[in-house]
Amino acid sequence: MDKVLKGLITFQKEVFAKKKTLFASLSKQQKPSVLFITCSDSRIDPSLLTQTDPGDLFIIRNAGNLIPTYGAAIGGSTATIEYGISVLNVKDIIVCGHTDCGAMKGLLHPEKLQQLPAVKAWLQHAETTARIVKDHCAHLQGDDLFAASIRENVLVQLDHLKTHPAVATRLRGGDVRLHGWVYSIGTGEVWAYDEEAKDFVNPAKRRRRAR
Repeated sequence: MDKVLKGLITFQKEVFAKKKTLFASLSKQQKPSVLFITCSDSRIDPSLLTQTDPGDLFIIRNAGNLIPTYGAAIGGSTATIEYGISVLNVKDIIVCGHTDCGAMKGLLHPEKLQQLPAVKAWLQHAETTARIVKDHCAHLQGDDLFAASIRENVLVQLDHLKTHPAVATRLRGGDVRLHGWVYSIGTGEVWAYDEEAKDFVNPAKRRRRAR
């Protein structure tokens, strides 16, 4: 806790002072352009990862970066999606999974969740992920199976997003775009899902080759 409090003091004395104009404008309104949905994992910092300022990202965080289908659980995530789309008019939604995801470990090994009933219940929103991995990734084992589950879960949650009325109507009108990412904690790389390639690719490497 000492580290947290020292950081708070540094923020107030140094960081806030340097961005006083920004925070003054943010005190009146917010206009984020991106809804960023990711895991609660402490090793992920959306603003650090994307090098964005306060006010740029509207963020949802939960175990496994899961999105309940509309009507399955009207809770904080559903309300945040609706508000972000209908009120804040975000133009892009990113679902960002990550390597070494504890939620996906639990999905692959449900026997380890006996003492975690709330986690087990929450992972029902990834049941489709579990079924896809079982039916289509049986040839994989170990780390390869784990990595596949992380990628498949991002795609499943993107499909869940499309069941939300606010998202569906904006998608139909071409007013919002969906993006699936997987972040590597160990390397800092991000793989983004490419619809044409039907695979996750590294957009940073593609941009460097295009220059």
